[in-house]
Amino acid sequence: MDCPYCLSDMSPKPERSSMIPQPLTKFHYAWLLLLLLACGVASIQPLEFSSYLLHQLGTLLFVIGLLVPTMKGWVSTVSFAGAILFLLLHVLGAHYLYSYVPYNDWLISLFGWDLNASMGWSRNMYDRLVHLMYGVLLYPFFFDVMRRCFAQAGQRALALLVIQFVMASSVVYEFIEWWIALGMSPEDAENYNGQQGDIWDAHADMAWATVGSMLSAVLLSCKKSVASTQ
Repeated sequence: MDCPYCLSDMSPKPERSSMIPQPLTKFHYAWLLLLLLACGVASIQPLEFSSYLLHQLGTLLFVIGLLVPTMKGWVSTVSFAGAILFLLLHVLGAHYLYSYVPYNDWLISLFGWDLNASMGWSRNMYDRLVHLMYGVLLYPFFFDVMRRCFAQAGQRALALLVIQFVMASSVVYEFIEWWIALGMSPEDAENYNGQQGDIWDAHADMAWATVGSMLSAVLLSCKKSVASTQ
C-alpha cells in the first residue's frame, strides 16, 4: 500500500499520466456545495461585516488556488477534503471575527465543561486552533502540489519543503494582516487581527501552524508504517 505523504523515499514518483487535466467529480462538487452553504449561513448577520468580507476574500482566493491544481489532477480526494475542512473552520472564524467564536459557551451548554477554565486560558483560543489546523489539514494538499513541482525530490525532502512552506506562508499571512491593519482604525484593526492584547500573537500563530504540519507529517508516516506491517 503506497503512501505519497510518508517519509520513506521508496514511495513512487507521480506518473506523467496523472498530470492530465481532470474534470471535477461529484465528490468535489459535494464538498464545494458544503462550503458554499457554510458561507451563506456565515453571511447572515456576521459580527462585523467589513472584517467578514476581508476574511471571505481570503476564502475565495484559497478556493481558486485549490481548484487549479485539483483540475490538473494533482490533488487527492483526501487532500481536497482536508482543504475544505480547513476553509469551513475559517468561515466560522470569519463570522465571529475569530476572537468571539463561542466554543467555550457551546461546550458548557452541551457538556457542562468549561474548557478555558480547565486549561487556564484567559483569551479565546479559536484562532490558535485554526492556525494549528492550517498545518494539519493542509499538509497533504501542499505535499500533493510539491511532489508535482519537484517530481525528482525524495519523500523526506518533500516533507521538509512542505513544513518550510507552511512556516513561510504563515509569515507572509501575518505580514498581510499587519499591512491591512495599518489602514484601519485601532478598533477595526483589533477586530480583524484578533490579537486580544497578546503581543506574541503572530509568533504563536506561526508556531502552531508549523507544529501542525510536523504533526501531520509524523502521523501520516506512522500510518504508512502500521499499514506496511499488516
